[in-house]
Amino acid sequence: MSKKKIIIVAAGIIIVAGIAVWAFGGQAKKRKVVYETTTVGRADISNSVTATGTIEPVTEVEVGTQVSGIIDKLYADYNSVVTKGQLIAEMDKVTLQSEFASQKATYDGAKAEYEYQQKNYERNKGLHEKQLISDTDYEQSLYNYQKAKSAFDSSKASLAKAERNLSYATITSPIDGVVISRDVEEGQTVASGFETPTLFTIAADLTQMQVVADVDEADIGDVEEGQRVSFTVDAYPNDVFEGKVTQIRLGATSSSSSSTTTTTVITYEVVISAHNPDLKLKPRLTANITIYTLDKQGVLSVPAKALRFTPAIPLVGQNAVIKDCEGEHKVWTKEGDTFTAHPVSIGISNGIMTEITGGVNEGTQIVADAVISTSGEQAAVSEGQADSERSPFMPGRPGDNKKKNNK
Repeated sequence: MSKKKIIIVAAGIIIVAGIAVWAFGGQAKKRKVVYETTTVGRADISNSVTATGTIEPVTEVEVGTQVSGIIDKLYADYNSVVTKGQLIAEMDKVTLQSEFASQKATYDGAKAEYEYQQKNYERNKGLHEKQLISDTDYEQSLYNYQKAKSAFDSSKASLAKAERNLSYATITSPIDGVVISRDVEEGQTVASGFETPTLFTIAADLTQMQVVADVDEADIGDVEEGQRVSFTVDAYPNDVFEGKVTQIRLGATSSSSSSTTTTTVITYEVVISAHNPDLKLKPRLTANITIYTLDKQGVLSVPAKALRFTPAIPLVGQNAVIKDCEGEHKVWTKEGDTFTAHPVSIGISNGIMTEITGGVNEGTQIVADAVISTSGEQAAVSEGQADSERSPFMPGRPGDNKKKNNK
């Protein structure tokens, strides 16, 4: 290698070394640890799961008919307020009345025949006991009596059925409530088969509603009866309604999504009470629900990161005095260069705030975090933070300031 090249290489090494000294040495001198402090106070701590559901009346009855025929009269319409026993519809009764009259005539004839054969049997029984008539005559009267009795019982049952069918033509409300659906018109023919045709749907009390929510199987394990619920509906986006979980139904439902791969989603129905004094919540509205699976209000708490803070010597410097203690969970106070640990017992946590159940008093100022200030920047050093929140034990990278300023 020529002398000239050797000189150039040596000069390059000196320049690189100078830059490194400036970047890592000079910059390090400008680093300053800034402590974030907080006061032990009270806060609301909650975790939640979300779901969608449908607004439904608590009690909802479908009113149908058990006989086929033509709807003759309707006495209730949508939104009609009805009381239990109130007449709400009538069917054409001509055919049913004819059937009833026919069965009544059959019944009357069977009754007369039965009464005659009963008297005849009782008379012949007495004569037979005195041996005044033959066994054949007695047995014949007994047979006639039993046959007449069977026919009478059959006609009585047929008459009761015809009478009941006639009563079905008069349709009354089974509960006090409001008609929320009417599915027939006057003159319409309804056929009673395996399923009773629905004429009206009546809701008992629209001031007390419920939400039936579909909760994902991954979340259902955290849901319990009595938990607080808030929800909104698209009809009133600025209103937040309150309720609580009243029932968790054990029957699961599944649905499949069609895509490149078929995914089956399992959900469970959760019933939520919903007071509706203003009648804003209407049946079948879609609700966006938040169920608070963890919910404590006004509890003594600290930021969760304060429980992870530890004043290590490389961070706080050689001159710091660290007074540690035994304990699974600790918080630290700072007076001058002295850091003092306080063992605490904790309760619930949502990852942001953690409940303190003992070990430190409300109003105590503690260290929650530490950040490194470098030429006007602050780099957080708490556990679990990434890149821009890098560890204080790692040197800053040359050019970081320039990159951030150019953003």
